[in-house]
Amino acid sequence: MARDWRHHGARVVFTNGCFDLLHPGHIALIQKAAAQGDKLIVALNTDRSVRRLKGESRPIQDERARATVIGALRNVDLVVLFDQDTPEEAIRAILPDVIVKGADYREDEVVGGDIVKANGGRVVLVDIMPGRSTTSLVRQAGGQRRAGTDTPA
Repeated sequence: MARDWRHHGARVVFTNGCFDLLHPGHIALIQKAAAQGDKLIVALNTDRSVRRLKGESRPIQDERARATVIGALRNVDLVVLFDQDTPEEAIRAILPDVIVKGADYREDEVVGGDIVKANGGRVVLVDIMPGRSTTSLVRQAGGQRRAGTDTPA
């Protein structure tokens, strides 16, 4: 799909994450990413990948729910899932023109940034909203629970 978009002159933008509980920080990142090009692809960690990265009590929402929510956003053109700890394979397959991450990363820390730049693309770091993370929201709520249940995950 990305190849077809580029064939028609579109600039393809890529961002990724767990996007477990969608919050204003996520929305700001997605809006800023979408502004960098014409088509936005959001790569989501699978449930297994999230558990490896965040622990057994995560994700709060399963990958289908997270993909549905992210895919419903006006700025998102495609959602892909990746099961690895990083999106490098997805980036190699898609070869986006722009990769966007939060400014809590340095450019040299962005997985796949070297791949994108080697293909003539660029890495864009966008400001993040302090204190807006799923982990901090779960802590504020008093624990990690699976959405739709009354028992801790």
